[in-house]
Amino acid sequence: MLNRRNFLTAAIGVAAAGTLAACAKEDDSPSDSAGGGSKTITLGFSQVGSESGWRTANSDSVKSAAKEAGYKLQFSDAQQKQENQISAIRSYISQKVDVIAFSPVVVTGWDAVLKEAKAAKIPVVLTDRSVETSDESLYVTLVGSDFTDEGRRAAKILEKVIAKAGLKGDVKIAQLEGTTGAAPAIERAKGFKEVMDADHADDWKIVVSQTGDFTRAGGKQVMAAFLQSNPDINVLYAHNDDMGIGAIQAIEAAGKKPGKDILIVTVDGVKDGFVAMSEGKINAIVECNPLLGPQLMEVVKTVHDGGSVERWIKTKETDFMQDQAKAALPDRKY
Repeated sequence: MLNRRNFLTAAIGVAAAGTLAACAKEDDSPSDSAGGGSKTITLGFSQVGSESGWRTANSDSVKSAAKEAGYKLQFSDAQQKQENQISAIRSYISQKVDVIAFSPVVVTGWDAVLKEAKAAKIPVVLTDRSVETSDESLYVTLVGSDFTDEGRRAAKILEKVIAKAGLKGDVKIAQLEGTTGAAPAIERAKGFKEVMDADHADDWKIVVSQTGDFTRAGGKQVMAAFLQSNPDINVLYAHNDDMGIGAIQAIEAAGKKPGKDILIVTVDGVKDGFVAMSEGKINAIVECNPLLGPQLMEVVKTVHDGGSVERWIKTKETDFMQDQAKAALPDRKY
């Protein structure tokens, strides 16, 4: 059960669904003051990297939303290295930014730097990915998606893919995992396995599983190795589209047909993933929306102004439920 503080993980991620769109460096994006002569909010944001199309879209969303809100954005690219993110966060603390936000590379190892931010009285907001900490007061909230549920949905949609393809007999699954220790990798695997163990213990088996580090190159390399060691694989579950697209290249190089000889389910919903799906090379995609920038900026303003994040979340929850009701009963007056 998600508590109120972490509600954004589920509700806002779902509410947004259906909309797409070199060294660690500092990218200052100053903007004009946000109207009325008030002090411009300075936001320090540390991004995981640029390993995938999803991540690029996420970075673009944060940058454009910060500009639209009139915030001064200090943006850093960690190149998928935790030490770079920790260094960036410490830099933001020394600069005395108003709010810090970051998408953590991995789930553990953040307590020390988060305690430093708390001591400096700078609120921290997590985006996209969660952390594991013994003290949840070290961050304000998480703006992101429910990765465990994405894993469950991947398994449920695989049931439909298998039925449509008419696949008979044992389902031999290869799993391309995300970055080791990253929240989406851990939770997408967990959710998938929950459904598999509950409903398909007798006929589904993950015969091989390894990280492709969320990259196309990693997906291609690891899938090529999978096919060498397990040539009878008939299903691929990839934790993101980019690894799936890389795997398609390896499958075709091995003389097999992606989407037919090997059924493919991925997570994200980037443009190239949908192109591959339209070509029949990916059978299904579980969408994870990258456009978190606007919600993040609303949270940043709420936190900076001393407002209640819980109250803001409750408002968003109410708006979401009303939108769902309107969609179900469009003729009713609200």
